[in-house]
Amino acid sequence: METRKVQLTGGSTYTVSLPKEWATENDVSAGSVVEFYAEDDLLLASPQRENDHVEGSLDITGIENRHELTRAVMTMYVSGFDIIRLEAARITAEQRRVIRDATQGLVGLEMIEETSDRVVLQDLLDSSELSVLNAITRMRLVSLTMLSDAVEALIEDDDDLAQDVMQRDDDVDRLWYMVSRVFRTVLRNPTAANEIGFPRETVFDYQSSARQLERIADHATKIAGLAQETGEITGETADLLDELADEATSVSEQAMDALLTDDSDEAVELANDARARIPAVDETAREVDSRVREQDPQSAQLLGRVVDSLSRTADYGGNIAESALQKAAPRP
Repeated sequence: METRKVQLTGGSTYTVSLPKEWATENDVSAGSVVEFYAEDDLLLASPQRENDHVEGSLDITGIENRHELTRAVMTMYVSGFDIIRLEAARITAEQRRVIRDATQGLVGLEMIEETSDRVVLQDLLDSSELSVLNAITRMRLVSLTMLSDAVEALIEDDDDLAQDVMQRDDDVDRLWYMVSRVFRTVLRNPTAANEIGFPRETVFDYQSSARQLERIADHATKIAGLAQETGEITGETADLLDELADEATSVSEQAMDALLTDDSDEAVELANDARARIPAVDETAREVDSRVREQDPQSAQLLGRVVDSLSRTADYGGNIAESALQKAAPRP
């Protein structure tokens, strides 16, 4: 850390010198324009750039595995690159198909150039057009509805509904990648934080909670997959599974209410109440687990995995409640 003494110039203007090493590394010299961003009691300085687009290149030579190439594109996107250049001596037709599919699963990303040795992707949305609040609100609705529908598909042996749940997981993933991208952009660029309209701490709390919602959607997808492997569930077992799903969902619902309210006192009350519900969920889970063990070994194993996923959903809601408490806490 370096310190500088503030000087009074001309009787009304406060001035402070910039560290020479920082100025040199960022091409700041006499006549350069420096941008300042106020964030509570902090003042952030950044060199003014003619082009704010962050470009990144990746050599995809030899990356033939579909999942590996898809992950590479998503990693570049989440890392905050506005322009992504994928290069190789010769890009194969299969690689192009994978890149197109990956691009379609990411908000704002479009293919703008394609040659034999290069594919260029660009994010066509700027930070001011991306609403983290809208994204996490949408994630909440989709993921928790997926969970409810997955349990219904399991109990009713509805394979069509189970398949629909599994398809909706792509929507949650798309929003999760977008929230992660915005979060990393805000960390790197103070301008983005101003444009989004939230303090960086709040964006962190939203990103942390979005991760929990993405996990809930994954478990809903898992339950939907198990629903296709078992028959209709009736009687007390069905009632207990339905009760467990409602209890687990209510924890996450209340935790999200706590996260999204602007009233700090209300947030603390809601978050603590959500966390207090988790022991009841665990108790119901133990009861359901005891009941399913009475069935044949294959069914008991499948339903045991369902119980585990629902129990984890409540735990993820508890994590969201923790983020809500952090967001509601007084700022130091």
